Amino acid sequence: MKYLPIGQDLFITNRKKLSARLQASSVAVFNSSDLMPTSADGTMPFKQDANIFYLSGIDQEESILLLAPDFPDERFREVLFLRETNEEIAVWEGHKYTIEEAANTSGIKTVKWLNEFESVFNTILAETEHIYLDSNEHIRNGSQVETRTDRFTNWCQKNYPLHEYQRIAPIIYDLRCVKEQREIEMIQHACDITEIGFRRILEFTKPGVWEYELEAELSYEFLRNRASRFAYDPIIASGGNSCVLHYIENNQQCKDGDIILFDVGAEYANYNADMTRVIPVNGKFSKRQRQVYDAVLRVKNEATELLTPGSTIPDYHKAVGEIMERELLALGLISKSDIEKQDPDWPAYKKYFMHGTSHHLGLNVHDVASIYKKFEPGMVFTVEPGIYIPEENIGIRLEDNIVITKQGHDNLMKNIPIHAEEIESLMNA
Repeated sequence: MKYLPIGQDLFITNRKKLSARLQASSVAVFNSSDLMPTSADGTMPFKQDANIFYLSGIDQEESILLLAPDFPDERFREVLFLRETNEEIAVWEGHKYTIEEAANTSGIKTVKWLNEFESVFNTILAETEHIYLDSNEHIRNGSQVETRTDRFTNWCQKNYPLHEYQRIAPIIYDLRCVKEQREIEMIQHACDITEIGFRRILEFTKPGVWEYELEAELSYEFLRNRASRFAYDPIIASGGNSCVLHYIENNQQCKDGDIILFDVGAEYANYNADMTRVIPVNGKFSKRQRQVYDAVLRVKNEATELLTPGSTIPDYHKAVGEIMERELLALGLISKSDIEKQDPDWPAYKKYFMHGTSHHLGLNVHDVASIYKKFEPGMVFTVEPGIYIPEENIGIRLEDNIVITKQGHDNLMKNIPIHAEEIESLMNA
């Protein structure tokens, strides 16, 4: 791993919180992600499953975590299983966790090789009534790929059909959406790396540069500052591409007079940043670009003030929509007549602002949580309103990462330039 050690205290705390939510006489099982194939003998870069990382800090394939909080033998209340390494693996794949390293990383005292899993699991189940199994229950999940977790679920239910099965996702999702201070520090670090990359972009950008060159500049700064990777496929969208919400081709030349929308973030220690900024290719916004830019910035600032304990995502999005409606009226993009005739399920403002304003952020970029869970201190959200005008080749989205606190909120991207004057000044320095 490129990142520095996080410390086992976070993972010990997370396991305690989860264990306190389990029924008596239970075991919970978490599997690592698969190494995903490409073609021939190729594989994608490994990306650890967020749940097992949240509970153990183990960032390696073929790992299993068992939690049985009230098992009679204390040695088996927390058990971590790892792929056993050897000299051949070390030569071809490099270093893997030793028993001692895994124990030090996770704070788990009982660490065994994977070939002992079935024996230990059988021992635990002899004294257990409930089995909590993991699954991807993210509201946006549409994957058809069978995962290591899916295969384990099938195996477990086939071999132990008479136990009571429970879903762990609602419990761990509820825990993960409220961050510990150490987690917020990791997200802040990812934001800080993202800032370094963006400031490099402000110096590098000029008419004629290609979108992929800007991607390369970001990648350079991210990697040299210990980011594992981009948090998601970077969006570097110039001109009319800025109106395409998930534009990732990044293969066009940036022209004088156009804007560039950057939706990028660094991943550090599996925690993610998610930033959007818009800059003028030539270092100076046109009058119309500036009008739209300032309107979006006003919406973002007001939306940030609405991130307070007690609200929910649906209520919050409705309130932000009313703010956006006001700005679109002022820009002449919608009329009072449009509002009077609008479909309540698809308000008039949706023509120019068709996505949500905020989502949870953490180990997943679109982090897990019920959209109906009330906001509370420790939650981390994006705030990312946008206005998209394809007929004018103007797409403006501005996004910061916000922690809700007891006192209000903290902007983890407060040091990343966002005001138009500052961006123009830095580009022309």
